[in-house]
Amino acid sequence: MPRKSILIVLLSSALAVAACSKEEKVAATGAPMITAAATSTNAAAQGGSVPAGTGATSSPYATPTQTLPDFATIVEQNKGAVVNITSTLRRTSMQQPQMQNPGGDDDDQDNPFNQFFRRFQQPMPQVPQQGMGSGFIIDPNGVLLTNAHVVEGADEVKVKLPDKREFKGKVAGIDHLTDIAVVKIDATGLPAVKIGDPSKARVGDWVLAIGSPFGFENTVTAGIISGTSRSLPEGAYVPFIQTDAAVNPGNSGGPLFNLKGEVIGINSQIYSRTGGYMGLAFAIPIDVAAKVKDELMAHGKVERGKIGVGIQDVNASLAQSFGLEKPQGALVSQVESGGPADKAGLKPGDVILAYNGRALSGSNELPALVANTKPGTKANVDVWRNGKKETIALTVGELKADKTAQNDDSQGGEHGKLGLAVRPLTPDESKQLDGTKGLLVQQASGPAARAGIRQGDVITAVNGTPVKSVDDLKRATEKSKGSVALLVKRGEASIFVPLEIG
Repeated sequence: MPRKSILIVLLSSALAVAACSKEEKVAATGAPMITAAATSTNAAAQGGSVPAGTGATSSPYATPTQTLPDFATIVEQNKGAVVNITSTLRRTSMQQPQMQNPGGDDDDQDNPFNQFFRRFQQPMPQVPQQGMGSGFIIDPNGVLLTNAHVVEGADEVKVKLPDKREFKGKVAGIDHLTDIAVVKIDATGLPAVKIGDPSKARVGDWVLAIGSPFGFENTVTAGIISGTSRSLPEGAYVPFIQTDAAVNPGNSGGPLFNLKGEVIGINSQIYSRTGGYMGLAFAIPIDVAAKVKDELMAHGKVERGKIGVGIQDVNASLAQSFGLEKPQGALVSQVESGGPADKAGLKPGDVILAYNGRALSGSNELPALVANTKPGTKANVDVWRNGKKETIALTVGELKADKTAQNDDSQGGEHGKLGLAVRPLTPDESKQLDGTKGLLVQQASGPAARAGIRQGDVITAVNGTPVKSVDDLKRATEKSKGSVALLVKRGEASIFVPLEIG
């Protein structure tokens, strides 16, 4: 059977702990171009000649003068701002118990049950593990952008500049929904990139990527934009830029430049059967990243709007069924009870054609538009219902599923002491887990990561007392001295995990 293609986060190690990039301030005039005269193969085939160094030819099939990109100048202007990031995770080794499979296959150690418990076996001495990636400087005073998955869970982040200087990096903020992280280093007067406008990028435009694929620093690759506003399964709030520039593990967090030498995206994911380059790479638009960065730096979190609907695409058959002229919009398949959409009267079967005047060609466009709306503001939704269009006004709620993760104690409570960023399970998630109540782990670092807790685990109790809210966890932690026992559920299995309080 053919192997399934998968979207792969661009890590240089399976631990997903690092990224870096280098860049220099770009000249305001952009990169110069090299002009080359195109020759006519038609004329040559007919015995004609084309004057050297010109685009002139007598053939009616002659191509016009072509302008070629000067990639070397773009690299020269920006390589100083693209950095290499090394992240270190001091994970404990786990002592393997003697286990036998009742089914007779003693070598089967890869079933989900064994995988789960191997995470929580007897700790052995710490074994530092490293990963490398890319990032780039956006502020001369030491502010960098990279991917969240590059630095998430790292106990130590080291930033290496092109001039060989090295700095200890501090993760100032992480946003999981967009996979953006802000890293700060103690330095000033650094070369910084120039920010471009991704909305002006066209399919077919030349682009250039700089990063550290497989650890090879300052590697430059080029290609074209092969798609815009792409929706990926794990990036509903990001309209990805698709490119065919060669991007590989280690390129994560590196910049994507246009021909003006401006950053228009952050290389984030690839589509591959092998784990390496296959011509499909995806970058986070820089305007999305810049907005996330500003909110993380100003407020320590990212506020996002929510209307509380489940949606799906409208295909030709559905369009015909609902009486639409063509497939368009987002079909409402589910309405959250008590949510903004429910209160405003939206129903399953409504087709959202436009949001605040912005027409929707497909359902993938709606999440980003709603997320970018400030909670508490009014929004108008144009819907198709019973064969006619009507406008419904609603008040946008706040999406609370995402949490900011920081590597210091500025957020206090659980993350500062335990190394955890958590949120309560939603009703739907609880239902999928057979009614389980608890806190979903969104990020684990420090003590939590060393104990083997990871993103996606569910904490159901602390020291035997059930927890349903962040406040429950905070109170239980404050009462404990030295360590706490967390009851962690992963898949079908649950186990108590002792955790030292930092």
